[in-house]
Amino acid sequence: MKEVILVKLGEMVLKGQNKNAFETILIKNIRRRLSGLGDYKVEAAQSTIYITPENDFCDLDDAAEKVGKIFGIVAYTKACIVEKDLVKIQEAACDYLENDLLMAKTFKVESKRSDKKFAYSSPEISREVGGYILSKFHHLSVDVHNPDLTVRVEVREKDAYIHGDPKEGAGGIPVGTGGKAAILISGGIDSPVAAYMLARRGVQLTAIHFASPPYTSERAHDKVVRLLRKVRDYAGRMKMYTVEFTKVQEQIRDNCPEELATVLMRRFMMRVAEKVAKLEDCKALITGESLGQVASQTINAIACTDAVATMPVFRPLIGTDKAEIVKTARKIDTFDISIEPFEDCCTVFTPRHPRTKPTINVLEAAERKLDVEGLINECMENLEYIWIE
Repeated sequence: MKEVILVKLGEMVLKGQNKNAFETILIKNIRRRLSGLGDYKVEAAQSTIYITPENDFCDLDDAAEKVGKIFGIVAYTKACIVEKDLVKIQEAACDYLENDLLMAKTFKVESKRSDKKFAYSSPEISREVGGYILSKFHHLSVDVHNPDLTVRVEVREKDAYIHGDPKEGAGGIPVGTGGKAAILISGGIDSPVAAYMLARRGVQLTAIHFASPPYTSERAHDKVVRLLRKVRDYAGRMKMYTVEFTKVQEQIRDNCPEELATVLMRRFMMRVAEKVAKLEDCKALITGESLGQVASQTINAIACTDAVATMPVFRPLIGTDKAEIVKTARKIDTFDISIEPFEDCCTVFTPRHPRTKPTINVLEAAERKLDVEGLINECMENLEYIWIE
């Protein structure tokens, strides 16, 4: 029995004249994500994308799992392809969904007839298919309000399709439709979630990680790579830059008031991240900050941090609490990696009593003791990057 994956689109269908552009990018993303799983034909028709295996070597279960993490897809399901003949549709419904029907106690049939030339209307298809199923599975009863299983029949232009309840997709809009932005990624819980949330809005990501060897280890760097691989499952491939930040932090520690250290560090991060972002034609920065979570995330501190940036800084977690962030981290499978006990540079030189209401004048006075441009240039000269494929 020939199978296909049917993909249902979400808010993309509301994009009017831009809908085709969004569909084109989504199809490219699907092809790229499935490229290592076999040969698939991917095409769109009537607000549905059809993913059809081209040979017997394709694993449709693996493909469906990948499809479920692609932004722009609201729902997806495996379905069998049937000739547009009522008897064959009835037989295929029983054969294809046999295991589901055996496990269910109640069911209903929902039909959609896109091909108006088909001899039976949607209600007639549902009635005939439902009656046939009852004649084969005597333990079943019909429940049109809250069934254990919904048997779905779609009669389209070329073929008919039989499937059960669809699975929820990743939602959002396709990566690549929302421009490019750079995520400041640490080994903590928050920044991978922030990356996921902006990718869900179509943003193509570049990752920037600040490391402070020997205070941070290679295992801490590996932790960030593993986090980005989890994000990649949703956001697609991305480049990860690593900035050696040790000298900046040591200079701040040795020359500036301790209570200002965290905000001064953040200001340097913004300056360097913006330069890296411009290398990749990114138009914004992204951070995982949540208002009031730590001393450097007060309104005053954030304002002082943003004062050195010339491009927008997106903070998708700004109004969320830790429980909400953890819930999403568990959903995208980054939480267990994030809580591994490897230091990142943000926690290496944490002041004992950080100032929660710093002012720009005070921070600029402290920075006059530093060679700001020289430190930034040194960071840029020592950049390294890898691809998160």
